[in-house]
Amino acid sequence: MRIITGIARGTKLDTLSGDATRPTTEMAKEGMFSSIQFELEGRRVLDLFAGSGQMGLEALSRGAEHCVFIDNSPSAAEIIKKNAQKTKMFSSCRVSCIDVTEYLKSITGKDTKFDYIFVDPPYEMKLCPEIVKKIFKSDCIYDHTLIFCESDNEEFDLSVINDSVFGKAQLVKMYKYGKTYVHVIRRA
Repeated sequence: MRIITGIARGTKLDTLSGDATRPTTEMAKEGMFSSIQFELEGRRVLDLFAGSGQMGLEALSRGAEHCVFIDNSPSAAEIIKKNAQKTKMFSSCRVSCIDVTEYLKSITGKDTKFDYIFVDPPYEMKLCPEIVKKIFKSDCIYDHTLIFCESDNEEFDLSVINDSVFGKAQLVKMYKYGKTYVHVIRRA
């Protein structure tokens, strides 16, 4: 696993050992970043279920201004910090070892809004629609924010989000990379 392009291009990233995390494939990562490559400069990014931090670090390498990494595993938080230092982008990072739901409940203020959010929970937990609903309830998105959700499920139940009073969700695109589906969501 490595940074594909940008200022940290080619840097090999460490990952957690074992089956607790499943890193995003390079094909899926390249596909997601190709869709936003000219829009990343100076943007703020949130990497939920960050694992090794590769999605947020890729965004920073390509010109994003700042990234917040959230993972409830202390081991993952340490790997993210190590990778951020290895890529020389640590000063543009904030790493928090906290449950994603607790983090989203705690967000307030304009300094906690993000232009791009990456959501990559363990596939077997089927959490993407519920996490997007919590993102919509939080104070962390603009109308233009794009949320990239990775899962092994072709379908994305927007009704989970649209039942709330926090705005309608719109499926912008859906990509398939091997067994991985990426749903790109934003406020309608």
